[in-house]
Amino acid sequence: MQQEVTPLGFTRIKRVAPIAVNTHGGRAKCLQRLVRLDLPVPLTVALGFDAVHQLAEGRPIDITALLNVFGDAPLLSVRPSSEDPDWGGPGAILNIGMNDARHAELAEQYGQDDADTLYLRFVQAYAVHVERLDPELFEFDNSLTSGEALQRALEFYFEETDEDFPQDISLQLISVLRSMARAWEGTTARLLRQAKGAPADAGLGLVVQAMAPGLGGAQSGSGVVQLIDPNTGEQIVKGRFTRKSSDPAAPASATETLYLAKDPRGPSLEDVLPKAYTQLVHWAQICRTRLREEMEVKFTIQDGELHIIDAVRVPRSSRAALRAAVQLAEDKVIPVEEAICRVPPRSLTELLHQQVDPDAPRDVAARGIAASPGGAVGKIVFTSDAAQASEARGEPCILVRRETAPEDIRGMHSSVGVVTERGGATSHAAVIARGMGLPCVVGAGLRINHRKRTLTLEDGRELAEGDTLTVDGTMGEALMGEAKMLPVVKDKWYLQLMEWADSIRDIGVRANADTPADAAVARDFKAQGIGLCRTEHMFFEGDRLTVMREMIFAQTREDRHEVIARLLPMQRADFTELFQIMQGQPVCIRLFDPPLHEFLPSDRAGAKELAEALDLPLSDVTRRIEWLSEFNPMLGMRGVRLGITFPEIYEMQARAIFEATVEASKHGDPVVPEIMIPLVSAKREVELVKARVDAVATAVRGETGADFDYRLGVMVETPRAALRAHEIAQHAAFLSFGTNDLTQMAYGLSRDDAGRFMNAYVQQGVFPEDPFHTLDPDGVGELLQIGAERGRTTKPDLTLGLCGEHGGNPESIAFCRTAGFDYVSCSPFRVPVARLAAAQLVAKERLER
Repeated sequence: MQQEVTPLGFTRIKRVAPIAVNTHGGRAKCLQRLVRLDLPVPLTVALGFDAVHQLAEGRPIDITALLNVFGDAPLLSVRPSSEDPDWGGPGAILNIGMNDARHAELAEQYGQDDADTLYLRFVQAYAVHVERLDPELFEFDNSLTSGEALQRALEFYFEETDEDFPQDISLQLISVLRSMARAWEGTTARLLRQAKGAPADAGLGLVVQAMAPGLGGAQSGSGVVQLIDPNTGEQIVKGRFTRKSSDPAAPASATETLYLAKDPRGPSLEDVLPKAYTQLVHWAQICRTRLREEMEVKFTIQDGELHIIDAVRVPRSSRAALRAAVQLAEDKVIPVEEAICRVPPRSLTELLHQQVDPDAPRDVAARGIAASPGGAVGKIVFTSDAAQASEARGEPCILVRRETAPEDIRGMHSSVGVVTERGGATSHAAVIARGMGLPCVVGAGLRINHRKRTLTLEDGRELAEGDTLTVDGTMGEALMGEAKMLPVVKDKWYLQLMEWADSIRDIGVRANADTPADAAVARDFKAQGIGLCRTEHMFFEGDRLTVMREMIFAQTREDRHEVIARLLPMQRADFTELFQIMQGQPVCIRLFDPPLHEFLPSDRAGAKELAEALDLPLSDVTRRIEWLSEFNPMLGMRGVRLGITFPEIYEMQARAIFEATVEASKHGDPVVPEIMIPLVSAKREVELVKARVDAVATAVRGETGADFDYRLGVMVETPRAALRAHEIAQHAAFLSFGTNDLTQMAYGLSRDDAGRFMNAYVQQGVFPEDPFHTLDPDGVGELLQIGAERGRTTKPDLTLGLCGEHGGNPESIAFCRTAGFDYVSCSPFRVPVARLAAAQLVAKERLER
């Protein structure tokens, strides 16, 4: 039974026409705006999302009415029109309508060579993108004339398809439209745009436009103009003009390509066609001010007459995007609030990414293509699951793959850098890494052995999973070990944007900082204090680890006191330096949290070494390690449980904090430390610790003669603490929600092991997203809301914060702001991301008023 033929729905782009971004895409809407600005746009029609979906389904379509709009023997172009240009789309196809008859007409009108070139380009595009033939068959070197290359292309087309190249424009056009529609709805394209934030069912529009061929001599051609440098954002007339061409992107000889503005390196459009140049720049400036964006304007000139064929947002680096937004606001083209909203918070990660010091010694492991800039150091992993597990453990990792595929996107997200054995500048790894801001080297000189979990370098050296590697995405090199890094240089455009952001932001942003170096970075990134200082990290250093082990092996309380007394000056020095760096800002210090077994060796060789260091029998050391071992140590004797069982540890830390407070306050603003009790689940735990901390404070005041204030609070990491927050808040000045452990306990998931199945869970819709990456607003979020509401029922002025890594996530910040939290805290390098994300919440509200 013959299927019913459906007329193709389309809309001619005019000043008044029912065209919208969410039905026809951004390019179609932009072209309508150009028409409304009275710019010389060729005749154009737009196909909406529904029409393109019909094409992809393969239903018989009648395009007679569409062709009638353009009249007899037109040359047409088709370009994609997605809702967001960042979501991409199939490439444009030009010169539709070229056939033998049209070729002969153009040869007579403009010359044989120009006609041959135009026909050849269409045959190549049609063969590769519509018929999906091997691109290498249709690539020809300069030894052939355009006519010879055209003849070969037509012959290859016949050999591969058993058909002559189609001569009917109706067949050409419907085939092009259907091919582009199907390419958009393909699995790979869908996954790639979803990685950029597009919904799975995002639609595509198509724009069909009459072409001005740009042939005919020195006063004809095509080009593109931008008013900013796409790499830096500097305001400058930039672009090119190619004589006797209808496609600005098509290859051309050096003699046919001109600069736009006057340039000492060669002739320019301003030299050859000054009137057209002046008019072009004027129209580009109109596009900038009226479309309120830095635009890339594509144009053709036919016998001196200028045509605007397209205008899209200038593709730009993160640095250029930030500068462009600030410049548009300073020029009063857009309000400051819109400039704040135009910079994706996560793009600051790329903008502020550290770089490998070019002057430092470099032991090059492999060289490849510099696919995405920046430097990163991490341990080698070979699978996405391993990368996610590494991130869950808090260990930076470098994902090393033969080549990446869409299913590796989650692993790339968990990595700090990517290296691939294969691939080029436009490979999957390169494109995705640039979008994520990950340092990336592709096509590196190495061989991966997945069975042995090793990689072999060109010089024969071998690296194993877990070895340290440095990625220099700027230079295209992978380096052995940990290379020296340079801090990021922040320019005036970044500083201006962040000044605007901080002026409207209404939720605080602190940093998680465990060392003075971390605190210095946090201060540099304008963190409003330290929201989490994990003191246990200070005990893993050199001599301190030995002292900690002596304390663990002490047999009596008196022995422990004696050993802990040696730790006191070390802790006091640490805290004094932190307070001095963060002068005038709050510093929240979490008391000792991890189980004691983490400080002990896990193998016999380590136990023997420890026995020798402590002058103890190996059997005593082994028994002590076994006694401290637990079936589930993360739920065992750690946190406040350890502090109550061995109170001298918390007493020493409290004394170190208070003595450091007195010392730091002598040289600057008074310090008001915040002391946080970890892993609380009951009110009585807080009462016991608070009594001891208060007693230590009284003793230090008496010994030093100095007066000082401090705030005692609780880290809410257990569901019970959130549910009983109204009781716990009676003895706390603040509650800080540790969403890493809270998520772990709410889900019953181990952060260290969840990566083994998380991909399958997300792909099958069990979880919408990995809850360790993005705060779960329903389950964990409800615990946060309950804790916040119940805590403030008891104490209305209770300070609320979030100190898990979710604190740097824009979606989590929005949740915390809505829930009435006072601040979020995240790693130092994510502080700018959090500051901007928080400001955008206010800016969007102002723009919507």
